[in-house]
Amino acid sequence: MEFQNVTVNGLKFAYLEDGPASGPLALLLHGFPDSPRTWRHLMPVLAAKGYHVIAPAQRGFAPTEVPEDGRYQLGQLGLDANGLHGAFGGDENAVIIGHDWGAMMTYTALNLEPDRWRRAVTMNVPPLASAAGAFFDFDQLKRSWYMFYFQSPLAEMTVPMHDYAFIEGLWADWSPGFDATEDLSYIKAALSGEGSTLAALSYYRAMFDPAYQSPELVEAQAASTQTTTIPTLYLHGRDDGCFGLSVIGDPLAHLAPGSRFEVVDDAGHFLQLQQPTVVNKLITDWLDEG
Repeated sequence: MEFQNVTVNGLKFAYLEDGPASGPLALLLHGFPDSPRTWRHLMPVLAAKGYHVIAPAQRGFAPTEVPEDGRYQLGQLGLDANGLHGAFGGDENAVIIGHDWGAMMTYTALNLEPDRWRRAVTMNVPPLASAAGAFFDFDQLKRSWYMFYFQSPLAEMTVPMHDYAFIEGLWADWSPGFDATEDLSYIKAALSGEGSTLAALSYYRAMFDPAYQSPELVEAQAASTQTTTIPTLYLHGRDDGCFGLSVIGDPLAHLAPGSRFEVVDDAGHFLQLQQPTVVNKLITDWLDEG
């Protein structure tokens, strides 16, 4: 499966595609440190269901362009998702599926323009309001140390060192026991583009530092913390070493009525790769219901 390109919000996005172009859009959004190929088990399953499946590389992740405007805040990411919906002729039957940063991007997109989406699935990052207490938990602070480290210029030098050994360490911690050899090759390629490592770090800087947030996106940014109005299936790996199950709060309290929460056993942060059969069935059953 080869990358193709589409321009959205002035940026050239690379994407993988499967399924009939005439089918309802299924937009699949990856997180960090990851690539669109994280969806390789789900894409053909959705395509067989008749969906037009699009899995883009997020802004700044090669081979998608690095944006000249330096915008990586959630408000912009939500606009990107909705822009991709429009670029591929999506209608009210479109569905959106996001993991990690892709999950936060999904919440924002749903709140900005709910009429674009029929159903949603998010994984391993709950609504931000649900996990508000996570950063007051000592064990979670230890898991999230990398977010604060990424605020330092030192991260720009150390993350790529020794063929991205830093990234290998994160995967080993976040999904213990999973052989990530194949995925790490995709991720290293996504971060090795000119400016791509800095772009990935900038997502985290835009989360914490107002200097990385555009005043023009205040309204879009506010959408990232609102309760969604589109039914959403939330999945979380029981053994997630990135975002502990014990600190995610009550996701359903911040999702639309009719939403569902499922814990996936024998899976860490990258549950769509560790338990693809289980995750694919949960997702397709959910989409079939709506």
